[in-house]
Amino acid sequence: MDPEMEEIHDGDTVWRFERDFLTSRWSCLWGRGCQGIGPEPAEDLGLGCCSIGADLGDADEARMIAALAATLDSARFERHAEANEGGIFSDGARTHTRVVDGACIFLNRPGFGGGAGCSLHLAAVEAGESPVDWKPSVCWQLPLKVDWEAGTDETEVATVRRWTRRDWGAEGEKMAWCCTEGSLAYVGDQPVIDSLGAELEAIVGTEVYVELRRRIAEQ
Repeated sequence: MDPEMEEIHDGDTVWRFERDFLTSRWSCLWGRGCQGIGPEPAEDLGLGCCSIGADLGDADEARMIAALAATLDSARFERHAEANEGGIFSDGARTHTRVVDGACIFLNRPGFGGGAGCSLHLAAVEAGESPVDWKPSVCWQLPLKVDWEAGTDETEVATVRRWTRRDWGAEGEKMAWCCTEGSLAYVGDQPVIDSLGAELEAIVGTEVYVELRRRIAEQ
């Protein structure tokens, strides 16, 4: 059965939202039960969904990430030496972050003195800024995914939904676990419309997000 969608028209864009997910109690389990996206469950490694690095949307995003990386020091960035030596990108095209020892170069491992987790995320919080403004878009949007397609009368249709195993491509077929499938991660104390409110607003804009919250609250 296809998921129920909430549809909002915003100029030339038709936004479609997966209502069941936005009203669910999904919560990120990184550091508290996340089994990673490798072929075997590996909670102890603390890799989360960072084991394949991050795709970068365009040259502007690559430049932004490079500039922010240059502000990180070794106290906050575990792979600082590797970044200095070989850079943060996987190749000259600068479309993907490097994978070092099985995970994105920006991932600090459990036990690191500067804090485990994404070094960009940690630095943003320390600076009093939103991680949305520091991290690659694919990272801060997860587990939200936006599918774009052409609509009628020169409109675009943007479907906002949860990531699923198939969205990971070939890797998805081998993953031991996918956090949005099954029930393990649906243990939050807020619905996704609130817990991921900042991310949703950054994706769709304030006006559409406010209308979305109004509609969901009414039903």
